[in-house]
Amino acid sequence: MMGDADSVPVKTYVPPYQKERWREHAEQLGMSQSEFVRTMVQAGRRDFEVPERTADEEPAEGGSSGLEPRVKDALSGEDHRSWDDLLAALTDGMEDRLEETLTELQEANVVQYSGRHGGYRLVEDA
Repeated sequence: MMGDADSVPVKTYVPPYQKERWREHAEQLGMSQSEFVRTMVQAGRRDFEVPERTADEEPAEGGSSGLEPRVKDALSGEDHRSWDDLLAALTDGMEDRLEETLTELQEANVVQYSGRHGGYRLVEDA
């Protein structure tokens, strides 16, 4: 495993409006864009769970965890849709919901952000 001092570049492509939103949010948090993206990815990965299927749900094909119907819906009525357009359609609102939730949890002193430690953590009960 690499130490924290070691780092390698990771490249992603997002629409210009998305980059601007990330830049603004990073600035509000006093973070670099790289630190912001790394922190948000790690926050998104933490405790990420796929909900279990109920007995009356059809199993997803190919291990898509129920994503197939959403992809088909996003493509219906469209001639062609780029990867970025599909991703935006399928994750619409997720960034805003995460930001709102983190803000609420910070205001309630349930979650605390530390730029020095590189992310969010639950506030321990005193």
